[in-house]
Amino acid sequence: MKLSDFDFDLPEDLIALRPASPRDAARLLVVRGLEGRLEDRIVRDLPDLLQSGDILVANDTRVLRAALVGWRPARGEGANVEIEVNLNSRLSSSEWSAFARPGKRLKEGDMVCFAQGLEAQVVAKTEAEIRLSFNRSGADLDAAIDAAGFMPIPRYIASKRAPDEKDASDYQTHFARETGSVAAPTAGLHFTPHLLDRISAAGIKRTAVTLHVNAGTFLPVKSEDFTEHRMHAEQAELSQAAVDKIIAARAYGGRCIPIGTTALRTLESAAASGQLQPYNAATSIFITPGYQFHVADGLMTNFHLPKSTLFMLVSAMMGLDVMKRAYAHAVKERYRFFSYGDACLLLLNG
Repeated sequence: MKLSDFDFDLPEDLIALRPASPRDAARLLVVRGLEGRLEDRIVRDLPDLLQSGDILVANDTRVLRAALVGWRPARGEGANVEIEVNLNSRLSSSEWSAFARPGKRLKEGDMVCFAQGLEAQVVAKTEAEIRLSFNRSGADLDAAIDAAGFMPIPRYIASKRAPDEKDASDYQTHFARETGSVAAPTAGLHFTPHLLDRISAAGIKRTAVTLHVNAGTFLPVKSEDFTEHRMHAEQAELSQAAVDKIIAARAYGGRCIPIGTTALRTLESAAASGQLQPYNAATSIFITPGYQFHVADGLMTNFHLPKSTLFMLVSAMMGLDVMKRAYAHAVKERYRFFSYGDACLLLLNG
C-alpha cells in the first residue's frame, strides 16, 4: 500500500463549520462487519445500536483556549510585533511547545506578552516550533491561558469564519475533566446528558481514558511510503479502575467501543504487550492496515481527511475497501465531515 491508496474525493462544502444542534442530532453512518454493511442512522440511536454489556470508552481530556495573540516588545527603535501562538504540547508545569506566526520575528531570549499579564520567554527554537517558559505554572497557568486565549478550532474552520464564544462550549466534550489538549477529541462532541442517561439505562457501561491531543494527530503524511511517517508523542493515561471495567465487560461478552481515535490509540498503547494494563506515558502509536487490535471491538469516530493517519486507522480496523466505499456513500448522502461533522460507528462484529 502507498499514501495515494488512502485518497478520496471530498467536496469542500461538506466540511462542517458548526456542529449539529442538539449534539446528538448528528447523523451516524453504521459500518457493520468486515463485509461493510452500511446503515444510515442518527447519533441518538446509539442505545439501540449497541448491546447491554458493551462498554464505551471516552477521552476525558479538556481543551485549553490554546490560541493566543500577543506581542513581542520592540527592539531598539522598532515597533512591537504582533505574534500569534498556538500551544502544542505541555512540557512541564510552566513550559509548552508552540507554533508561532510570524516565527521568523522571534529568537531565543525574546519575551512574548499576552493579555491578563501573561508572559512567556522563548527558551528554544527550531524550524517548526518554539519552546515557551511562562511566568505562571500549573493550574495558575491553565487559568491564565483560558483567560487570555481563544478556543483552538481547526484552521480549516477558522479560515472560513472567526472563532467565537459559541466555540467555547461547542468545541468541548461533555466528558472533559483533565486539562491539557489543544484540540478536541471530536467524536465525544456528539454526546449529551440525555443520551448518556439512555445509554446507561440500556445496560451499556462507560469508562474513560485521558489523552491530551496535540497538533501531531493531524500532521499531514508527506511521503508516498507512509510507513516513514512519525507521529508526534501525546501524553496518555489509563487507570487500573478503567482496565478492570474493560476486562470485566469483555469477559462477559461485551464489546469495547472507544469514542474516538484518541481513546482507541490510548487503549491499544496500553495493550502493546497483548494484555491491557494501566498506562501513563507518551504514545506515538501509528495504526495502519495490517495492525492487530488487542482491545477495540469497534469505534465511534468522525469522518476524516483524505490521506490522513486517521483514515488509515479506520481502514486498519474495517479494511481499506470497506472504508472507501463507506466514505463514498457518506459523500453521496452529504454527511458532514471533520471536527464539527457527523459520525461513523464501526462494528467489527456487527
